[in-house]
Amino acid sequence: MKEINDFRELQGEVTDWRRYLHENPELDFQEYNTARFVAEKLASFGINHIETGFAGTGVVALIQGEGGDGPTIGLRADMDALPIVETSNKPWASKISGVMHACGHDGHTAMLLGAAKHLARSRNFKGSVALIFQPAEEPEFPTGGFKMVQEGIMERFGISQVFGMHIRPGIEVGKFGIRHGSIMASQDDFDIIVKGRGGHAANPSRTVDPVVIAAQIIIGLQTLVSRKTDPLESLVISVTKLKAAKAYNVIPDQVEIGGTVRTSASRLRDFAEQEISASAQGIARGFGGDIEFKYTRSVPATFNSPEETDLAIQAARSLVGSASVDDNVKFAMGAEDFAYMLEARPGAYIFLGNGPTPACHNPAFDFDDEALPYGIGYWVTLVETVLGV
Repeated sequence: MKEINDFRELQGEVTDWRRYLHENPELDFQEYNTARFVAEKLASFGINHIETGFAGTGVVALIQGEGGDGPTIGLRADMDALPIVETSNKPWASKISGVMHACGHDGHTAMLLGAAKHLARSRNFKGSVALIFQPAEEPEFPTGGFKMVQEGIMERFGISQVFGMHIRPGIEVGKFGIRHGSIMASQDDFDIIVKGRGGHAANPSRTVDPVVIAAQIIIGLQTLVSRKTDPLESLVISVTKLKAAKAYNVIPDQVEIGGTVRTSASRLRDFAEQEISASAQGIARGFGGDIEFKYTRSVPATFNSPEETDLAIQAARSLVGSASVDDNVKFAMGAEDFAYMLEARPGAYIFLGNGPTPACHNPAFDFDDEALPYGIGYWVTLVETVLGV
């Protein structure tokens, strides 16, 4: 097994790639330049089997080891950016107005490219490695991960196990976090149209005010967590969208509410769907209004398989030592569409420390380039652990 210093030689080059990607972010399903950049780099490493166009802009490349026959494992990195105005003030800040890499996907892509360069040169493993560069991790359903699975990448490339990695602010650079079983929450999204009877704001008694009804619904939904859910279970219901009239003196006919549901337990998804609808409808009808309700199951919980989690822990500890790998990291209420790949094949998802930076999805966030050798090293060590000669 190699040590972290074996991967520092790539840091300068990979940092340049990462900062280029950060300067040129692209939104979900629009990663045309990013995909082209990835494919060109892979080809320059001497990788001959490169396929593009999965889920629109996804790229998959296959590297065959020189250690003989063996299985194929998948390593996945996401490529898309977010619709956020960057405030990091870094020299490599986004050049695209209103779009930025606020979740580390630039670093994820660069680290997998760095690992690809190393693996293509050494090929010190049996079987094959499928490098999965995925578009559109961030959007609502259907996501890029879902589409790539639906398009059959697991079968097409004969992938038997699949692994993912994500940067995590709050964990020190050079350290990893992972856990068996559920590591990230599911994501569901809901939309409620509150229907009333509009009119002049000076005469509310002649209306059925959907703004007031919407306010009562928003407050009422909070009791589903505080009063109807076991406090030892994890459920989050957050209202994040609200659209009403555009004028000060108009009570509208309807108000639109939107939000998200996160949980670690699949049965709580059923609970949330039923109870949000019933609560909103009951409140609306009590005020003389009504609702339309839509509930979208966007991403399942991210679940780490037992054997593959042990392999990921072994690889990380081989690279940085046992003390730098937390194998019982705190469950995260965020969601991750890598979950679809883990439903298709056994695998594991690990967090890589980004230090004390702003949180992901914060406009001041930036990937810490000191983490790059650790991510590259983890991928290479994992391959040599799983596909060891």
